[in-house]
Amino acid sequence: MIQFGVLGTARITPEALIYPCMNEPLANIRVIAARDKHRANTFAAAHHIDTVCDSYLDVINHAKINAVYIPLHIPAHHPWTMAALKAGKHVLCEKSLACNAEEAREMNQRAKDQELVLMDAFHYRYHPLFARMKNIVASGTLGTISSIDAAFHTPVTDPSDIRMNYHLGGGVTMDIGCYPISWVRHLTDTEPTVISATAEVGPPQVDLFLETKMEAGNIAITTSADMRASASFKAEVTVRGSLGEMRVDNVIAPQLGHLLTLNVGKKITHQSVDRRPTYAYQLDAFIAAIETGESLWTDGDDAVAQMTVIDRCYEAVGLPIRGLKL
Repeated sequence: MIQFGVLGTARITPEALIYPCMNEPLANIRVIAARDKHRANTFAAAHHIDTVCDSYLDVINHAKINAVYIPLHIPAHHPWTMAALKAGKHVLCEKSLACNAEEAREMNQRAKDQELVLMDAFHYRYHPLFARMKNIVASGTLGTISSIDAAFHTPVTDPSDIRMNYHLGGGVTMDIGCYPISWVRHLTDTEPTVISATAEVGPPQVDLFLETKMEAGNIAITTSADMRASASFKAEVTVRGSLGEMRVDNVIAPQLGHLLTLNVGKKITHQSVDRRPTYAYQLDAFIAAIETGESLWTDGDDAVAQMTVIDRCYEAVGLPIRGLKL
């Protein structure tokens, strides 16, 4: 039985963990803390969480729990993950896992040393839609893959949003843009080389838009992420091969509707899979990793590789790697 403690009252928490736990007899949320205890009490009452602690440290040391969910701002991921692992608790941490690859390496090594599960919360990876995408690429249906374009665009209009603050791990690539980077990494099963990048910067050192050109063997890759106020929602991947093309709309949240379109041999077909939430599949995988030792696609090793690519993107565009003291 997985008994979670939660750090903070982030907006993502109900969708990412509370609702999936409602339909999962092997997982429960027992304790929570927030910087504002009144807010924690209100959140706990609304979501039927038993215990409100005075501090994050009290959560991770709580005797009732064996796992911690960390949806805090990105610079808090490293210290609280390290503390939770030291306390003997498994960790489900929101993405990006860390500010940079070096932090991710330290977190990954601590998890290995403690023989605990550390999961980078890329929920899309566990949904049947992405499994179908990978199967199509691997099957040869598209022939030899020549290019992949991946984009996630969604507007952010609040200037006080933490994504607008470098010191809080801000930048589109750390939040929205980490997804298309992860999509192409997992579709190709390789670590792409960053060739070049272009960006539009808003607040100091904060990328509002970032586009990359990468290579994975002979595959040309483009990724783009956009959180400018003018952005229109887009979460899509297009894979082109010598025999045809696959386009997938709404890779990020297929439970809200999605479409996989194949154009092969001048024949166009449309496919969809089930609409069970990505977060429910993610919880399944987290439980299986703890209870039966099943491997994760987004474990600590993958998180280190993911953050290494993100670091290279920032270097290519001439922006500082997140977590550096400016």
